Amino acid sequence: MKQTTSFTCTVCGTAYRKWAGKCDACGGWNTIVEEAPLSTGPRSLGAKGRPIPLSDLATEEAPPVRASSGLEELDRVLGGGLVPASAILVGGDPGIGKSTLLLQAAASFARKGLKCIYISGEEASTQVRMRAQRLGLTDARVALGAETNLRDILTTLDAERPALAIIDSIQTMWLDSVEAAPGSVSQVRAAAHELVTFAKRRGVAIVLVGHVTKDGQIAGPRVVEHMVDTVLYFEGERGHQFRILRAVKNRFGPADEIGVFEMTGGGLAEVPNPSALFLANRDQPAPGSAVFAGIEGTRPVLTEIQALVAPSTLASPRRTVVGLDPGRVSTILAVLEARCGIPFAGLDVFLNVAGGLRVSEPAADLAVAGALLSAREDVAIPPDMVLFGEISLSGALRPVGQTENRLKEASKLGFSQATVPSHSKFEGAAGLTVRQMADLTAFVGEMFGAG
Repeated sequence: MKQTTSFTCTVCGTAYRKWAGKCDACGGWNTIVEEAPLSTGPRSLGAKGRPIPLSDLATEEAPPVRASSGLEELDRVLGGGLVPASAILVGGDPGIGKSTLLLQAAASFARKGLKCIYISGEEASTQVRMRAQRLGLTDARVALGAETNLRDILTTLDAERPALAIIDSIQTMWLDSVEAAPGSVSQVRAAAHELVTFAKRRGVAIVLVGHVTKDGQIAGPRVVEHMVDTVLYFEGERGHQFRILRAVKNRFGPADEIGVFEMTGGGLAEVPNPSALFLANRDQPAPGSAVFAGIEGTRPVLTEIQALVAPSTLASPRRTVVGLDPGRVSTILAVLEARCGIPFAGLDVFLNVAGGLRVSEPAADLAVAGALLSAREDVAIPPDMVLFGEISLSGALRPVGQTENRLKEASKLGFSQATVPSHSKFEGAAGLTVRQMADLTAFVGEMFGAG
C-alpha cells in the first residue's frame, strides 16, 4: 500500500495533507512540519496469537497499594497517594513552579523510603542541586540526571528500577528512531508512548512534565493526555502567591480535585484550609463583594467574588472578567436586564475572583449576580452571608449539588447566613439562617429592595 506524506502542526497537532504557512486550527505561523509516514505493517497477521485471559465484571481485585508522599495536598489530588506503574502528566505555565513542586514531591517520597530518580532535560544537575539546597532538600536520597536521549534514559531506569521517575520535560526528550526535531508532535508522541509502556511493563511510576501553549493547553497532541493515567494542571497567577494543582483526569481518583499551595521563599507550602486564606482581610463590608460557597472536586471552597461597575466613556462598555467564564457573565447580565429590568448598558463591568482561583461551576451564578448588583447599587451584601445557585435564562434559580457540604463549610468559617435556590436538598443548616429564593426577581427585591 502506498504511504502518503502527512504534515502536522507542532503546536496543536492538527494534521494536513499538504504544507501551509499558517495553521487554521491554532493560528500559528510556520508551525506545520512534514512527518515521516508510519509503517502500515503486513496485510495479514499470518500466524495466530495466543488467547488473552478474560474475566467477568464480578471478579474482585484488591485496590492498588498507594504510596503516601507526606504532602496531604498532593496526595489528595492523586486520589490518596501514588499508584505504582501509573503515568502522570503535569502541565503549567513556565515559571509557575512545576519543577519546584516535583522536586519537593520527589524528596518527600524518598524520605518515605521510595527510590526516586529525577531526570532533567532542561537544566543541568548542578542547577537542580542548587534548587534543592535552597529548598532544604539535600538530605533526601534523590538520584539526579541530566539527559534528553530517551534510549539512554530508559536503559538507566531499567537498570536502577526506581519506584518513581520524574521526566522534566517531555518536550525535550528525543528518540533516535524518529526523524523529527525534539519537541515536535512525532517526538512528543513517541517519547510519551515509550515512557508509558515502560511504566506499565516495569511497575515504575512515571511523572512527565509538559509545557502549555498560550491557550493554556498542554503543548503537543492531545493523544499524550489520553495515554497517561492522570493529568494535573498547575494553575496560578504570578502576581498571587497561591498555586492550584488541579486533576483534570484521574483513573485512580476523582477528577477536578484540587490541592492548594502557597509560594514562599522556602518553596511551596501546603494550604490545608484554602477557604480561610481566600477570604482573608474581609473585616469590613464593601459594595461589590460576595462570598461564593463552591465545590472543587470533593472539597468545599469558599471564595470572594469582586465586582466593580462604573460609568463608561466608550461606545462599547468594557467587560473584564478574571477567574470566571466571560460567556457565563454576559448571560447573567442579559438575564438581569431582561427579567429584572436592571440595565448595565453604558456601564463598565469588572469581575474578579480573589486569590487567583478559577471558578467554572454554574453554582457561582447567584454570587456573581449578587456582586454585580451590590456594585451597581452601591449596597454592601452582609459580610456573614454566602451565596450559591444556578440562574436559568428565565430568571429562575436552580438548585445545585452538595448543598449541605457547602453550608457546613460556611458555618465552620463563621458565616451565619446563606441564600440558596428553592427546593435545595439539605438536612441540617449547621447553625445558619438559610433563605431560599425561587427566582432572581425575588432575590433582587429581598436583598436590594427592588425588582
